[in-house]
Amino acid sequence: MMSVQLFAEKVYTGNSVLENQLIQVMNGKISAMESAIPDPEITKVANLSAGFFDSHINGGERYYFTQKADEEAIDDIYNASVSTGTAYVLPTLITSPPENILKGIEAVKNYLSANPGSGVLGMHLEGPFLNPVKRGAHVKEFVRAPTNAELEEIIRYGKDVIRLMTIAPEMFTDEQIQMLVESGIIISAGHSNATYEEAMKAFSQGINLVTHLYNAMSAFGHRQPGLVGATFDSEQVYAPIIIDGVHCDFGAASVAYKIKKDKLFLISDALFLGEKVTEFKWGEFDAYLKNGRYTNSDGNLAGATISLGDAVRNAVQVLGIPLQEAIEMATIRPATALGMADQIGSVSIGYPAVFTTFDDDLHIFEVLKL
Repeated sequence: MMSVQLFAEKVYTGNSVLENQLIQVMNGKISAMESAIPDPEITKVANLSAGFFDSHINGGERYYFTQKADEEAIDDIYNASVSTGTAYVLPTLITSPPENILKGIEAVKNYLSANPGSGVLGMHLEGPFLNPVKRGAHVKEFVRAPTNAELEEIIRYGKDVIRLMTIAPEMFTDEQIQMLVESGIIISAGHSNATYEEAMKAFSQGINLVTHLYNAMSAFGHRQPGLVGATFDSEQVYAPIIIDGVHCDFGAASVAYKIKKDKLFLISDALFLGEKVTEFKWGEFDAYLKNGRYTNSDGNLAGATISLGDAVRNAVQVLGIPLQEAIEMATIRPATALGMADQIGSVSIGYPAVFTTFDDDLHIFEVLKL
């Protein structure tokens, strides 16, 4: 039995803020929490929350998962995320040939087996069954409509590994959407040109999530509300957003916050973290870093440069979102949207002693694992 104590001046639990808390940890899980006064013998932190969870990240400091669909790339994504204060990740594999998708699934499966205590919780498969009109930086030759056989293969290989899958619902038959929803994989509508009606139908079929709100989806217009309008009009639908001022204007993010309320959460969608990779090429996919943004040779955005901590800081300091809520947007909300709120996202008894700590200025975010 291994017992550890930790004192936190402020604890962001996932639904409240507690002050001056002594946290008892037994065998890696929170066993007790109580009000206390600091003890010089006990480690003290200023601000503590559940470990941040990034459900959409493409690469680490060195490797891009879709190009290098192996355990080394997964480890790079995880370690780079931890170094910026994010404890949990879903490495994201984007549109690519069938054999690469199966290779990525196998790599995540092996990584999970070899590293059961890591914060890698599975993977996010973004594509390849997208609308070519809204493919963004995804390589056109690999974007395709689904066949039942390929969906069955992905479900068979990906069960318990693919936690999240982005699709354009208008490219699917009702039977195919039902097949995915019944598989237990969380389905997200994205890279989609769905009409408002098509999107509302998809939501009624069990899709309760969209991929990077505003980006690569049919925009809101007063005569054609599109996927954005359907998302705004559906209270149950979760909307992750990239708050970097590049992928969407801060004003658009502010509107989304007012409309989506507790269904809005944060993702990085980082192509790479740390801005160490300045030029990147994988087949027809390329990206160049300039002025803090990755764009491809077509001029399309090719992924973000921010960490989840950066997104939290922007939410608070640019949008004026209360800190407690911004922390929820990086912890309990993504956990709930992905069906994992019983395992991660809260600082409460029985949950893992895996925390994100941060300074009052929101510049230093660190993972603390007891």
